Amino acid sequence: MSTISEIKILGFDETRPPKLRKEKYIDLFFRLSQKPPEGWCDDFNHLGRQLSPSPKIKPNIGECIDTYVNDMVLIPAHLTQLKQLIIECNDQYIEKIRLKELKLAEQKSFLQEADGEQNRLNQIVESLDFES
Repeated sequence: MSTISEIKILGFDETRPPKLRKEKYIDLFFRLSQKPPEGWCDDFNHLGRQLSPSPKIKPNIGECIDTYVNDMVLIPAHLTQLKQLIIECNDQYIEKIRLKELKLAEQKSFLQEADGEQNRLNQIVESLDFES
């Protein structure tokens, strides 16, 4: 199974190649190596606001980065920015997961150490048999 840190741009979406528009911009649809979770896509879209033009990933689809440039000579630099943005997003998402797991571990530790009624409840919950 792939991990978040392995997300990268593989190339262009074969069904939507770069296209020069009359409005003097070029649509770019970069295909990702895997479909990231929606939370990752939200983080990417938020971080992407720092770039101009801002790239977007549709969280419900999550397979491509939709973006554009105003001049074809800007494509290599924009791709470099997107790659860096993916690295930042991966790091941020991994840290959010780590902090969430740490918080859950702290909560679990607190509940296991609780005295009185909470401790009694914990013992009952742990002894429940959901298999039969």
